[in-house]
Amino acid sequence: MNFDRKNLTNDQLLDLYKRLVKPRLIEEKMLILIRQGKVSKWFSGIGQEAISVGVTAVLDNDEYILPMHRNLGVFTGRDIPLYRLFSQWQGKANGFTKGRDRSFHFGTQQYKIIGMISHLGPQLGIADGIALANKLQHNGKITAVFTGEGATSEGDFHEALNIAAVWELPVMFIIENNGYGLSTPTDEQFRCENLADKGIGYGMESHIIDGNNILDVYNKLSELKASMKVNPRPVLLEFKTFRMRGHEEASGTKYVPSALMDTWAIKDPVENYRKFLSEKGILSEDFDTALRREIKADIDESLALANAEPEIEATYNEELNDVYKTHQYQEVKPSDEIKNIRFIDAISSSLRQSMERYDNLVIMGQDIAEYGGAFKITDGFVTQFGKERVRNTPICESAVVSAGMGLSINGYKAIVEMQFADFVSTGFNPIVNLLAKTHYRWQEKADVVVRMPCGGGSQAGPFHSQTNEAWFTKTPGLKVVYPAFPYDAKGLLNESINDPNPVLFFEHKQLYRSVYQDVPTDYYTIPLGKATLLKEGNQVTIIAFGAAVHWALETLAKNPEISADLLDLRTLQPLDTEAIYASVKKTGKAIIYQEDSLFGGIASDISALLMENCFKYLDAPVKRAASLDSPIPFTKALEDQYLPKGRFEKELLELLNY
Repeated sequence: MNFDRKNLTNDQLLDLYKRLVKPRLIEEKMLILIRQGKVSKWFSGIGQEAISVGVTAVLDNDEYILPMHRNLGVFTGRDIPLYRLFSQWQGKANGFTKGRDRSFHFGTQQYKIIGMISHLGPQLGIADGIALANKLQHNGKITAVFTGEGATSEGDFHEALNIAAVWELPVMFIIENNGYGLSTPTDEQFRCENLADKGIGYGMESHIIDGNNILDVYNKLSELKASMKVNPRPVLLEFKTFRMRGHEEASGTKYVPSALMDTWAIKDPVENYRKFLSEKGILSEDFDTALRREIKADIDESLALANAEPEIEATYNEELNDVYKTHQYQEVKPSDEIKNIRFIDAISSSLRQSMERYDNLVIMGQDIAEYGGAFKITDGFVTQFGKERVRNTPICESAVVSAGMGLSINGYKAIVEMQFADFVSTGFNPIVNLLAKTHYRWQEKADVVVRMPCGGGSQAGPFHSQTNEAWFTKTPGLKVVYPAFPYDAKGLLNESINDPNPVLFFEHKQLYRSVYQDVPTDYYTIPLGKATLLKEGNQVTIIAFGAAVHWALETLAKNPEISADLLDLRTLQPLDTEAIYASVKKTGKAIIYQEDSLFGGIASDISALLMENCFKYLDAPVKRAASLDSPIPFTKALEDQYLPKGRFEKELLELLNY
């Protein structure tokens, strides 16, 4: 192995050696602990240390790195105290996740490290968002994100690289091509000769680097970093290396040909670099011995601290209180100046006034810039706020949601517009596994609002008409808002943007231009989680949200003899159970009205809550009115049959006559 020191000093060369040895010695200790049964799982990076070490040595401490579970050198290179790492791996309180996630599945703002989730791909999009925030601040910072050759098969890889290329984001996309994704070899992962060749398709600069040669890694990345500061752009880097241990220790390496293991064993990045430094007279045996003794002592002391730390005690409050980041609602009262506007105008007004209120708020979505969005909600925003903050995205959802998370991590607020709520399915993973779980896992906010134009009634068929709130109301960590009136839509969207937690904000398309209301012209807020009582009565409680609220009003207008409480939920998560229970205890009967199909919808959960908490007050079984358990069809006759509007009156009257 040839090492080119270029203009590096002896001290710099030795510093790189120290950085290499530390993770290797920790790994060797972990393998002993595994054999002793003191550690349950370990993802080894033995043989790949030069990549993690080189990247971390090149980047400044305030530049974000997004590693994976074989990148111990990133964590040690940022000088995280070893006892905290051992505590993390043992699920102790001095770790980073309070025992809620294992190994390297965590992030830390203190050390500017953003850890992975097991789904791999979303972290590439997070890097885009972090880099976008850096670019908007013109601070010259670089972001580095790791992935393996296996994860390059995921759609998120394509989406993230494409976005970075189109937006010219300063991201180093680092592929550790270590031969295997668990047991699947590279020839079953891709057909191009080199993964770096994929850069051509994105119009992106790419390089192949010997991932086992610390000086090749360090020198090339130093050169690239200097260039990227002057000319911000993404770069794709394929590091050729090999995984000398199993995917994790329990899986072993029996599936790897022994000759291949032998070939790579002689390319060991630590041992070869040690020989180079020794031969050049830079590293003495005494220095090496003393260094290793010092590191081993630190390992043993840190391990003893972690072992002495008590096991985490499970408490309901501790767990539930961390699902959401604490947010103190601050009421902003509306002025007396009002204007009669449509639902769609209320949404637009909220977005505009929030953009004025927060200069760190970025809106992203398909066709939202000059075109103004599919429904023209952001029409004129580019003129007022500029294309940096009102960003057209490529046609993709997953990486854009992840980029929203990256913006949040790096000090921004993000709004992601789904052109139609139906399309969120291709962005589902980062919403339910990334946004929803991040605060619970390592106490990082996810300051992202996902806008969801939804609903039927316009004959748009199965892919443009769903009202899919139930996909998200069951996911802890998400907030779900679904207003029915312009006044509520504006105030609730303002507060959703204020809230540092992820919010799915549903906007029924049929209400956009059909519902008018007097709405304050200036900025105001409405708290999330508070229902509103639209009508008061004593015979029955109607619980509804979205377009179903208006359908219920029509039914009550047609049947003036019915004395009903009509409760508009407005927010589905958190749910205003207090208002629901109070009304049902008063009337004794309840019907829940939703547009979504019946089975598995939120009406089912509300019904169960009523049976559990209000059973002795009920004079009849709780009823649910909902759409058919089929996809929503296109033809008007079929769509009319699908929607519950034609059945609600009959079911309401049956309940009253029970």
